[in-house]
Amino acid sequence: MNLLEAANRTMRRLLVAQGVESEVRRVRGHEVHAYRLEGKGLGPPLLLVHGLGSSANAYWRTIKPLSLFFRRVWAVDVPGNGFSPTPAGGPLAWREQLATVRAFLEEVVAEPVFLIGNSLGGAMSLYLAHETPASVRALGLISPAGARLEPERFRALVQSFEVNTRAEARAMTRRLFARPPLPLLLLPGQMQKLYENPTVRSLIREVRPEDSVSEAMLAGLSMPTLLIWGTHEKLLPPEGLAYFREHLPGHAEVHEVEGFGHMPQMENPRPLVRKVVDFARAKGLAG
Repeated sequence: MNLLEAANRTMRRLLVAQGVESEVRRVRGHEVHAYRLEGKGLGPPLLLVHGLGSSANAYWRTIKPLSLFFRRVWAVDVPGNGFSPTPAGGPLAWREQLATVRAFLEEVVAEPVFLIGNSLGGAMSLYLAHETPASVRALGLISPAGARLEPERFRALVQSFEVNTRAEARAMTRRLFARPPLPLLLLPGQMQKLYENPTVRSLIREVRPEDSVSEAMLAGLSMPTLLIWGTHEKLLPPEGLAYFREHLPGHAEVHEVEGFGHMPQMENPRPLVRKVVDFARAKGLAG
């Protein structure tokens, strides 16, 4: 077991000690791990979706606080990430990953949710909201991927995930965080292992510009929508934020938050939770 795996297992033990259920469900023939915590609030269930190379553990500091305002909180590990194993047939294609999260939402959660996704999880959440709007009461996007970019910008973004050396791992860590954690900078080999994950490698090879979220998909979103983008976003290009600002429907809220980086659920969990709860309250989705 490497240090990163040990840290993830420690996070899971801490969550379980707080009353969070760690469970595995069979979805579309795949084993899917998720955290579930029964909440004390009146808001709809939350479903949290992580980004590329990440896992449900990225939300470990937000699950408990969010449960105070919503009836239930789910955080799912997309197959091949976190505690969801890579299927025996190999890493899932992008569309099968999306279909698996959709099936988890429909079969396991089994009621409309406030869907929140970070990075690639944001792009997946946009697709789900477009394809199954009846299953999504509200949509939260945290530094979402999926914006249409110029070809050169798109290639540069995809290439940034090609982490093959420790120097590249340090560079990726600096892009992911407003203030990179010192242990990750001192132990770049651990980050390198994240991006050597077969699922990450497969998605990097597979993704194409046509997988981006179209203008029509964004304009057609009917549910309350919140987009959070940090002033210290260093992974996704600023053109992405401009694209979403231009094409999201008029009712969508776009908050550019001072001090947030690409993963505020890890760096700034309390202010992120406040943003989500304030939005939900304003939309009549939380007491």
